[in-house]
Amino acid sequence: MTELNTSNTRLQGKVAIVTGAGCVGPGWGNGRAVAVLFAQAGAKIFAVDKNLDAMEETIRRIKDIGGDVVSFACDVTNGESVAAMVATCKETYGQVDILVNNVGGSSAGGAVALDEDKWDAQIALNLKSVYLTCKHVLPIMEAQGSGSIINTASTSGIRWTGSAQVAYAASKAGVIQLSRVTAVEYAKKGIRVNTVVPGQLHTPMVEVRLAGQRTGGDIDKLLDSRLARIPLGFMGDGRDTANAALFLASDESRFVTGTEIVVDGGMTARCD
Repeated sequence: MTELNTSNTRLQGKVAIVTGAGCVGPGWGNGRAVAVLFAQAGAKIFAVDKNLDAMEETIRRIKDIGGDVVSFACDVTNGESVAAMVATCKETYGQVDILVNNVGGSSAGGAVALDEDKWDAQIALNLKSVYLTCKHVLPIMEAQGSGSIINTASTSGIRWTGSAQVAYAASKAGVIQLSRVTAVEYAKKGIRVNTVVPGQLHTPMVEVRLAGQRTGGDIDKLLDSRLARIPLGFMGDGRDTANAALFLASDESRFVTGTEIVVDGGMTARCD
C-alpha cells in the first residue's frame, strides 16, 4: 500500500479528533488517511471509531512514524457516547483544535423502495453524528477562541451519482448545509467550518460493501461503472480526501469557511 507523503509540520501542536478513523479492510479509507496524514503533519490524534479493531492498522501506521495517538470507541449517533468521547479527548490533551467527521455509509433505495427504519438509520449515521460531535466540540473551541471543523459529505449530496440512495443523498446534503450555517454562526469566535465532498473514490468500503449492494459482488463491474463517470480517467482514494482536509485544518486556509472542496476528478462538472 502506497504511503502518504508530507514533510511539513502544518499541524504541529494541534489536537485532532478524527471520527471513523478505522476501516473495513486494508487500504486508504477516508478516516484512516486523514488520521495518518494529520499525524505526519504534527497533530496529536484522538482516533475514534465504533469498532476499535477497525483502527488497528490506523494506530499502527501512526505509531510507526512516531505519532501521538489515542484510540477511543464511540457510537457517534448517541449523544452520551459523543459527550464522553469529547470530554476524554479534552482530559487527555487539554484542547481540541480540529474535528474531522468521517463516519458514514449508504443504503440503496429511493423514497418508495427504502424502508423507514433504514431511512432513520441513515439520517442518524450520516447527519446526526455530525450534529452531535459539533454540539460537544464547539463549546471547547469557543473557549479557546479557535478551531477548525471539517465535515465529510459526498457528491451524492449535490447531484445524482448513478443510483437511488435517497437517505444517503439527503443526509449528505444536510451535512453541507449544517456546515455552512455553523460556519457563519461561529465565524466571529475564531472557528472555521468547511466540508470535503468526495466523489467516487476507490476505498476499501467500495469492495467490501458496495459491490454486494449494487453489482451482486462483481467488484470489477462496479469499479468500471464508477470510473466511467470520472473525466480524469482514474479513481482517487482516501488520501485525496485527506489532502483536502489537511488544507482546511491548517492555517493556510485561515480565510476559508462555510464552503466545500469537491474531490471527484471532475465528475460533478459533467453535464451528462
